[in-house]
Amino acid sequence: MAESLAFSKTADRRTIYKEIAPQVEALVEGETDTVANLANIAAVLKEAFDFFWVGFYLVKGNQLVLSAFQGTVACTRIDFDKGVCGHCYTTRETVIVPDVEQFPGHIACSSASKSEIVLPVFDKAGEVFAVLDVDSDRLDDFSQTDAEGLRKIVEIIEKKVLGA
Repeated sequence: MAESLAFSKTADRRTIYKEIAPQVEALVEGETDTVANLANIAAVLKEAFDFFWVGFYLVKGNQLVLSAFQGTVACTRIDFDKGVCGHCYTTRETVIVPDVEQFPGHIACSSASKSEIVLPVFDKAGEVFAVLDVDSDRLDDFSQTDAEGLRKIVEIIEKKVLGA
């Protein structure tokens, strides 16, 4: 298991995503505990990009429930029809929100959060298992580059962690 992360701190995001993806894959290789893997992945993303908040909400019953994360204290439970995470869950699509104040029904876990990207994580049955939620304290901080880079990380989770 890797104990440090190597990436070009001054590179653009596309380059950093390419550099960290194989390290994430190596990090989860052979580890069977899902939460441990999600915790390390959240830590990698926080360290590599210094995002305000990075974490996972797992599907439990009829809600999304907080799991591994890096950042400030967060909302513990989110209904499927609430906020950006709920919207991602119900649409099964990546959601990029340039200004969370403009998103109808946004849940303000922290007033410091200004923009957000949320991606669905699918299990081997094709159901949403979790969502990856990333918040920034800057407006319009996420782009298609982040959607693509984070999708690669999610695909590692789906294949190596969930066996999808």
